[in-house]
Amino acid sequence: MGALVGAGLALAACTGPLSALQPEGPAARGIGTLWWVMLFAGTAIFFAVAAVLTLAFVRPAWLRRFGETRLILWGGLVVPLVILAGLVTAAFALGEQVLVVRQGEALRIEATARQWSWRFRYPGGHETHDLLHLPAGRDVDVALTSEDVIHSFWVPRLGGKLDAIPGHVNVIRLRADRPGTYGGVCAEYCGIGHAPMRFSVEAHEEDAFARLVGLREGAATGAVPDGEGAR
Repeated sequence: MGALVGAGLALAACTGPLSALQPEGPAARGIGTLWWVMLFAGTAIFFAVAAVLTLAFVRPAWLRRFGETRLILWGGLVVPLVILAGLVTAAFALGEQVLVVRQGEALRIEATARQWSWRFRYPGGHETHDLLHLPAGRDVDVALTSEDVIHSFWVPRLGGKLDAIPGHVNVIRLRADRPGTYGGVCAEYCGIGHAPMRFSVEAHEEDAFARLVGLREGAATGAVPDGEGAR
């Protein structure tokens, strides 16, 4: 009961603009689903082990009737293999939604990190600092690099995190289901100013997005260069 109460209190704080448990895009939804699968599987394993341990103290005769060999075979080999196989399968299936493995047209925005801010450059040359504009309902590839040390780009409600590395370009694909404001952080310690190195993400209707970044209406698309930094 205490564990359940503690888990409830902990989960009660998992809301807000940086909550990975309130996904607003397909990649973040896949990560959130995987998190719940891991949580429930881990909880089931915990209670199963606790039950066996309790029986060992309270009703040791029950375990002896089961037999040492069968107990080791099922408890130490068969059941763990089945659980781990299920978790690995779920991780591979849902992980595909996080990576840029599909080819196709997507708006491309360049993101450059430096201690301790983010600069975003849009196809028309418009730039913003610590504020990323996105069109809602459309795939966007964010090309990440850094001017100094390694940083990590993370918008928990829209997708996974990916490193911004000096001299290298990594690409992460984001998609916001609807207009809104989301939080972003640097998820890699990068110096004494790391903690406040945050940025905001604003998702707009396509026409509003085009006006904000100086694009012609309907021009908020661009082909993704094959293979460059795709992960």
